[in-house]
Amino acid sequence: MDIVQLWPSLSATTREWLIAHNGDALSPEALDEIVRANGSAMPDAWWGDQSDATHHYLPDDAVDWIEATANDEDGDTA
Repeated sequence: MDIVQLWPSLSATTREWLIAHNGDALSPEALDEIVRANGSAMPDAWWGDQSDATHHYLPDDAVDWIEATANDEDGDTA
C-alpha cells in the first residue's frame, strides 16, 4: 500500500504529524500506526527499505506527496 492509499487510514493526528515533520524519522507512534494501517511489518512494507537500525523514514515519493498534499498542490487533500 502506498502513501496515497494509506493516508485515509491514518488518524488526523498522525497525518498532521507527518505534515509537520515531513521527511523526518518517524515517531514511534506514527510508525506503529503506519504499520497497523499498512498491514505489513518491517521490512516487508513498501517503505521498509528507507530505514536504518534505529530510525524509519518514508521514501522520497511519499515525502513529496505529503508536501504536495499539505500545500494543496494537487487540489485534492485528504
